[in-house]
Amino acid sequence: MPVSEHVIKSSLKAIEEPTSAHSVAHAPVVGEPSTSIAPIPQNDSRLISRRSSTAHGRLSTDSEGHHRSIFTHGEKWFIVAICGFAGTFSPLTSNIYFPALPTLASQFNVSVELINLTITVYMVMQAVAPSFWGTFADHYGRRPFFLACMLVLCLTCVGLALVPTNAYWLLMLLRCVQAAGSASTIALSAGVVADISEPHERGTFFGFMGIGPMVGPCLGPILGGALSQGLGWRSIFWFLAIASALLITRTPRFLPETLHSIVGDGSTKPSAIYCPLIPLVGRHRQRPLRSAPQPPSHDSKPKKPFTNPLKAFTHPDIVLILLYTGIINAASYSVSASISTLFVTTYPWLSQTDLGLVFLAMGGGMMAGSVAVGRFLDWEYGRVGRALGKKKETDNNEGKEAIGAVSDDAGRGDRRKEVEAGFPIEKARLRTMPFILMTFIACVVGYGWCLQAKVNMAGPLLLQIVGTVGFMVMAQMNTAQILLVDLFPTQGSTITACNNLVRSSLGAAFVSVIDLILTALHGPGWTFVLIAGICLVVGGPVLAIEMKWGPIWRERRRRNSIAVVTDVEKRETEQEA
Repeated sequence: MPVSEHVIKSSLKAIEEPTSAHSVAHAPVVGEPSTSIAPIPQNDSRLISRRSSTAHGRLSTDSEGHHRSIFTHGEKWFIVAICGFAGTFSPLTSNIYFPALPTLASQFNVSVELINLTITVYMVMQAVAPSFWGTFADHYGRRPFFLACMLVLCLTCVGLALVPTNAYWLLMLLRCVQAAGSASTIALSAGVVADISEPHERGTFFGFMGIGPMVGPCLGPILGGALSQGLGWRSIFWFLAIASALLITRTPRFLPETLHSIVGDGSTKPSAIYCPLIPLVGRHRQRPLRSAPQPPSHDSKPKKPFTNPLKAFTHPDIVLILLYTGIINAASYSVSASISTLFVTTYPWLSQTDLGLVFLAMGGGMMAGSVAVGRFLDWEYGRVGRALGKKKETDNNEGKEAIGAVSDDAGRGDRRKEVEAGFPIEKARLRTMPFILMTFIACVVGYGWCLQAKVNMAGPLLLQIVGTVGFMVMAQMNTAQILLVDLFPTQGSTITACNNLVRSSLGAAFVSVIDLILTALHGPGWTFVLIAGICLVVGGPVLAIEMKWGPIWRERRRRNSIAVVTDVEKRETEQEA
């Protein structure tokens, strides 16, 4: 019997037994974090009460113990917009650099391969840094680390603008530090959106937040090409320094703290460092921390366990999702990193500014994919919920009232515990992915042979928009990201950092060898056939395994979490006695 059916039938049986009413009312949520990622799952009102009284913040809950956000729908959109703007800088600092690669190779008197290594080290640090920033943000709050990241970015951009051309090593070093500052903004933004969103609206919010990071691939190369051609390559880094300085002066004014362990549902007013200078959202619904009932003394407050981000890799379903998104991202990055050299060779009449305009196709496809797929995933979530509710209502009339709630509430996104305990979240998120994967693979193969045959430039640009680095890539990236947050909603920054670690590591590996492969296989035709083949061999089986075994692993993790929570409560009861 499938796991989802087993759980719902168990819930129906429990509804008929008065002695099990408490367990039904507080049945665990689908995809709640395991003990290694989030030691305290949100599956019991007693735990929620304890957590809200021992943490800094205060959680507003309904009768079933669900977290609610005090932010209105419009205020959530305002926060998402801030996060999207901050997330622009991670891809912007990477992509604005691409049109200037030939110029940098000439100025520093090194080969293009060595200049490409500056992209590789950037991606390596881009992979590693968010694992630390994101974990600290899940522990100490979002706002302080937003400001720290932007300060690091601003200072390193000034250093890069002043680096001497005989110090190639310094260029490499500063690019690493620059990545450490800029790359973490997306992980921090994902944590904020995870804090304020419910599953039924998460796809839309993540989709629109993704517009900001997509501005980087879209406008970055244009700005980079124009600045490099008109004012010299150093102007690229002066532009980034000024832009990041402006963000530092803006973000503290408006962005509220959203971490539940500090502000709860947003109604608890935190200390000054966590408060926006101009509190535009939620301020009329906040109450001082001292108004919380029976606040514990500072000495008696237990420490919140610190999360090791690498423990996410102990869960097989998480590893599979990370592997899939890593391979797709690596293939896409191989395309984007080779655009400058391939297009200059294939279409030699392009100027640096023209080369920057080539990247518009990539950015436009990404932006369209991010928004469209986000809305589609929310629609799929509701559709699967309604279908599940109708099926269970037909199969078991005794559970009509409970399962009828699945049809209505899952469609509207109400977070009912008995719904999500057996909700097939993997099916809701992944069932269209095989079609998207095959379309992406076909576009990658076609893109390579279009460049090999030197067809009209419209051909490879169209394939960029649709598949190689555009719509289909974002469809896969966003789907995987949203599923990861669904599985670990209280660790949004940490799980996003793990995703970024795998994606950037594999991307760096592919970028470091793409020029060698292009030379060995005599052009882009067979090179991108090879890359597409890797995506097919890895991606196809991963999707099949995740769809079949993912719900089983998730259910096992949920039960382990409940067992650990029970043991903790038992020990605390014994100590009190």
